[in-house]
Amino acid sequence: MEQIMTTLFSFFPYFTLFCIILLSLYFTLYHLTNTKKQPLGFKKYPILGTLPQFLANRHRFLDWTFEILSDLPTHTAVLYRPGNVQDVYTAYPPNVEHFLKTRFDNYPKGTRFISLLYDFLGTGIFNSDDHLWRHQRKTASFEFNKRSLKNFVLDSVRLEITTRLIPIFKEASGSDRILDLQNILERFSFDNVCKLAFDFDPGCLAGDGSGESEFMRAFEDAAMISAARFLYMLPFIWRVKRFFNVGSEKRLRESIKTVHGFADKIIRARLEEIPRENISNNNSDVNSQDLLSRFISAGEKQDCNFLRDVVISFILAGRDSTSSVLSWFFWLLSKNPDVLTKIRSEVGEVRNRAGKQVGDTYDFNDLREMNYLHAALSETLRLYPPVPVNTRSCLEDDMFPDGTEIKKGSLVTYCTYSMGRMESIWGNDCLMFRPERWIDENGSYKSENLYKYPVFHAGPRICLGKEMAYLQMKSIVACVVEQFDVDMVQKETSPQYVMSLTLRMKNGLPVKLKARQF
Repeated sequence: MEQIMTTLFSFFPYFTLFCIILLSLYFTLYHLTNTKKQPLGFKKYPILGTLPQFLANRHRFLDWTFEILSDLPTHTAVLYRPGNVQDVYTAYPPNVEHFLKTRFDNYPKGTRFISLLYDFLGTGIFNSDDHLWRHQRKTASFEFNKRSLKNFVLDSVRLEITTRLIPIFKEASGSDRILDLQNILERFSFDNVCKLAFDFDPGCLAGDGSGESEFMRAFEDAAMISAARFLYMLPFIWRVKRFFNVGSEKRLRESIKTVHGFADKIIRARLEEIPRENISNNNSDVNSQDLLSRFISAGEKQDCNFLRDVVISFILAGRDSTSSVLSWFFWLLSKNPDVLTKIRSEVGEVRNRAGKQVGDTYDFNDLREMNYLHAALSETLRLYPPVPVNTRSCLEDDMFPDGTEIKKGSLVTYCTYSMGRMESIWGNDCLMFRPERWIDENGSYKSENLYKYPVFHAGPRICLGKEMAYLQMKSIVACVVEQFDVDMVQKETSPQYVMSLTLRMKNGLPVKLKARQF
């Protein structure tokens, strides 16, 4: 049966070409017979809805939605799937505040959304609602207090920088070697999130974790294929492929098996290390204060599938988000040397005040003083948010502040990528990389309205790890820019993005490093 289905799916490209020819004829007849001027927004064709336009732009989905929404007064449009199923896309701050805060209870993730990521994320914190989400958020919140942040910076990040990251960069700078900076940063973040959340050091950046490298490849594959499910205008296609275990769904199943195996290994190791008496008494003061131990001590030790979902969700949050931002950040620095000069000047001033030498790492208070660096990272997040779109489901009929009617069962998506590029939100220099927009007249960092800038989400589900992410990124940047020049190998081309669960660069970020002279 599998061979038969594989053969059938091998004809899928020819079937697609046939459909394109039919659709071309359809468009021609439609436009010849329909002389009415099309309204702004997503085009709607009889029976097919927005499907033809979607298929033509799926490969550039983020830029396409930005172009559509930017032409509308309130940057909100309805996309019609075949069968008149409506999905709403918005980049209008009052609408975003409405469903992320004001009517929060009417806009959960919903079964339609959860089903798309269930095979990969299960019922983890990013793919659950109601009591499951609240329980995970409450348990995880203890890991992100000020004491944990200080310990995270002092112990985990600084150790990874000094013993692994900087030695790799020094070796590369002395040998004219090309590094994939995105891959390096992903491995760095992966080691860190495992140590912080699970008290487990995979040694991926050190190069001594071959099993972990296999996990990372499988994790990336699983994230990309899971994200691709959202781009099926006809969901039954991926469901059929999953049922017969062929094509991308077969690869997804194999990747998830590898991911689950790695997560199960972490869980088994943690269960063996925690004293039995602490577990049986639900004692929250277990010896290890890592996140996984908190879930185990909260009574989840019997549900290994749930613990596995917790592990995978936090790896996704800790590994992919910060590495994505930093990849785009270093590329933007290469295009804006004046910004790099200002960052180096600020880092030098902080270093001198702290009495440190070049090559020393920075503590919690040092990093808090780096306002311009914080602004430059925020500006990167504005233009290249790690989660470029985010979706909710509508439980009951509703209406947005701009008058858009939302039908029960509709998916509602706010487009962070589009919002960061809207002239109506950021002014006529919205496409420029200008960290100064985040600095007030006193030289201090100024934050923005969360619903205008929802890169860390907003409302009750706002990201718990926001400050931790900034501390990790600032720690890396401060040490790297002082000691190295990072030169892009492909200087004349801009990186393309990959539509995964996070905004990764296609084909990585090849760079050469050069040690700076003092």
